[in-house]
Amino acid sequence: MPVPFLRLMTAVCAVLVSLASCAASLTVLPLNAALNEQVQMIPVEQDGALTLLQTTLFKPPGDGPFPLLLMNHGKSLGDPHQQSRDRFVAISREFVRRGYAVAIPMRTGFAGSGGQYREAACDMARNGQIQASDVRATLDYLRRQPWVDATRILIGGQSYGGLATLAIGTQSSSGVRGLLNFAGGLRMHGGQCDWQRSLVQAFAQFGRHTNVPSLWFYGANDRHFAPPLVQRLVDAYRGAGGPAQVVRYGNFRTDAHGMSATSEGVAIWWPATEKFLQQINMPTDVTWTLPDDVAPAASGYATLADVAAVPFLNGGGREAYRQFLGNPSPRAFALAPSGDWSWAAEGEEPMAQALLNCGQRAHQRCVLYAVNEAVVWPEPMQKKTLRTDGSVGK
Repeated sequence: MPVPFLRLMTAVCAVLVSLASCAASLTVLPLNAALNEQVQMIPVEQDGALTLLQTTLFKPPGDGPFPLLLMNHGKSLGDPHQQSRDRFVAISREFVRRGYAVAIPMRTGFAGSGGQYREAACDMARNGQIQASDVRATLDYLRRQPWVDATRILIGGQSYGGLATLAIGTQSSSGVRGLLNFAGGLRMHGGQCDWQRSLVQAFAQFGRHTNVPSLWFYGANDRHFAPPLVQRLVDAYRGAGGPAQVVRYGNFRTDAHGMSATSEGVAIWWPATEKFLQQINMPTDVTWTLPDDVAPAASGYATLADVAAVPFLNGGGREAYRQFLGNPSPRAFALAPSGDWSWAAEGEEPMAQALLNCGQRAHQRCVLYAVNEAVVWPEPMQKKTLRTDGSVGK
């Protein structure tokens, strides 16, 4: 039976003037109750051995069966076991609202999953297929669950997960109606590998052996895959017979590679995705109203740029606030009476992340000072102070 699994994840906090002023803490965000988030260990068999894959599940209310989006993660630099559990909250939210269940398995050797990460050096096609074996095993498990509609399945992935998604498209799998590729590929760092040539060859191979329709998204300022390489990938896949619709969009923040992990990215990928889903007879109508992650209203306590107005902070904390101001939204800055602080930007659920990280360091309840473009420090705070337990007092 799958069992809940909690793994400490690396906190998002800025290292500014010293390690002491912003020491990374290992924290885990609370599960998203609005999306019925669960974390389960899914058993899969690989090469005769049983491996448990740490898998995030988001589901609408009810028993289903629900159409399924199986979403695949990328690979960060360093030890894959130190990589955080991927959640794709922005993508998951849009699909859950439309009645889909979403599953995000961490593949073998990643985050809290068992086993050791495997790769095939510079053979990009083989790398994609190695990762796809986990995707296929997870899919085989999920389609046996009573809450999954095994006739309506969508597979998506970002970066390395996009490569795995195109690889799984070459395997006969009933019920899989379409593929979503968000900046898919794999880039090698260092060494003598001609990874771009190998990647083009992999895309040609995948296109040659699939008839599953796919929708791709690549931005102009993707630091992994620049537009000339993307064009080669598109030409290789389509030229080999692979059915692909491609959305090329302009610059997104400082690196379009992470567009799919942001709430702002929804405006880029959803319109084309809606049309694609309609073409493959998958649901697009909103069937469940979710509470929005709404930022608190501006309190009028101070202007956003007034660094001196932020209470409790020492010099290092004020430098941290200046750093916070230099980051794009969504962003949040939290602090405590102890002078501890934390901020998070651009990623998933920055308000929750900033509060959690701050509380872990301060050992008391923290309060949001600024969110996005506004100071939200509560009005009563102008005349009252926070007690050490985090409550408001005179």
